[in-house]
Amino acid sequence: MARELGWYASFSVAFGFVSIATGIFTTYGSVLATSGPRGIWAWPISVIGQLSIALVFGALAARIPIGGYSYQWVSRIVGPVWGWIMGWISFAFLGVVVVAVDYTIASTILPELFQYAGTTQNAWVITAGVVLLQALLVAASTRTTHRVNNAAVTAQLIGMIALTVLLFAVGFFTGKLDFAHLFETGPVPEHGYYGLGGGTHAGPFALAFLLGAFTIVGFESAANLAEETKDPARVIPKAMVQAVLSLGVLGFLFLLAITAAAGRIGSAAQSATPVATVITAVLGSVVGKILLVLVVISIFSCGLVITLSGTRLVYAMSRDERFPGWRLLKRIHPRTATPLNATVFMMAIAQIILAVFSRSADALFQLFSAATLLPAVIYAGTVAMYTVKRRSLPPSRGFSLGRWEVPVLILATVWLVYELLIFRDASFRGPWVYVLVLCGIGAVYLAVFIARRGRAALTMPDMADIDRVLDGTAESAEAGAEGTAR
Repeated sequence: MARELGWYASFSVAFGFVSIATGIFTTYGSVLATSGPRGIWAWPISVIGQLSIALVFGALAARIPIGGYSYQWVSRIVGPVWGWIMGWISFAFLGVVVVAVDYTIASTILPELFQYAGTTQNAWVITAGVVLLQALLVAASTRTTHRVNNAAVTAQLIGMIALTVLLFAVGFFTGKLDFAHLFETGPVPEHGYYGLGGGTHAGPFALAFLLGAFTIVGFESAANLAEETKDPARVIPKAMVQAVLSLGVLGFLFLLAITAAAGRIGSAAQSATPVATVITAVLGSVVGKILLVLVVISIFSCGLVITLSGTRLVYAMSRDERFPGWRLLKRIHPRTATPLNATVFMMAIAQIILAVFSRSADALFQLFSAATLLPAVIYAGTVAMYTVKRRSLPPSRGFSLGRWEVPVLILATVWLVYELLIFRDASFRGPWVYVLVLCGIGAVYLAVFIARRGRAALTMPDMADIDRVLDGTAESAEAGAEGTAR
């Protein structure tokens, strides 16, 4: 795989995965139900917390610019067994988050756009089709995938900025903005609103942090494509940080606009798709539908990047001969120059997860909860590893935290501990079951793998030899492709 991605492509991958359109459209209704309109004020705090994590990941990407991000970093710095565990958890996350993202199109946007009644059955069929289309694009061409994503990210930027400006402007001139609504708790009692909760439940305001925690994840996908990026040690950290900052600011402005407008639209609180309902009510059906189409494009782009990232992770682990079916999954197709088998595998996993979750009446909540829990675990493990091993890391190749390293690590640690404690709430029982089942499957495979091949089979290349290893891998792939052609 050639290094052909520049800064905008790297930024687009990070921005496209995070996708504020996807996250807000998916979780806003849940935030209104559990935290009320006031819950949107948890967003700025979430942005700061996730930014601290992005800075840590940037420091790692500048030292170890290789595909597979946390799997590769933990394998080389802590040990291959821990790295494998991190890789498997990352695989479980990417498998469920692509379904959560694509399910948003089928369950919240299309019913409003085309005015039909959404059901679990039609949401399942539509989501399955979207997952398949994304896999076909990723399998066909990496270059085409990035072109589609770049165009979609540009459309998302333009669309979300236009949507936010129009909501403020039209809402102001028509008297549909109610800024007092930003501070109301809605159906949630005022008493105990900021409380921490009990042993099996989190407080109302604490639950509001899931809006930012679910939305602002995936920025590290830029690091997962390090082997295809020009000057990755400089480009990737910059792209990740800029993506989180721009998304944080734009997302908060959009939340302010949509929440202020919802205060004067009585049907918004009862709507299954409150964001779409408010947009249509304020901007009219024609403009509203045009902007909803842009949102669909943005969400599709998000799922496309997730599919690409998941495929690259499976390929990276298979290349190291430690993923189930690695002999097939490590192959690069000679014509498309993409890991075709790994792409088909990720698509199949997504379809299975979709079939499991889609029969639930609250499938979207279960999906986004699982897709929030897993990255929090991944981030916590990676930050902990960096904290312990930071003095033994190879030198930076383009980005360093410098004197801010310790404050950033403290902030990231406090934020992640608080975020993980939210998931003690009983409403997250389904996501925990998913996590435990997937981890159980992974544990069985790892035990069999070690029993058959020994721990020596998990040995990773030395950190100082990464470029040499990658050059050798590239030469082997080219030789294999030439041999196939002959």
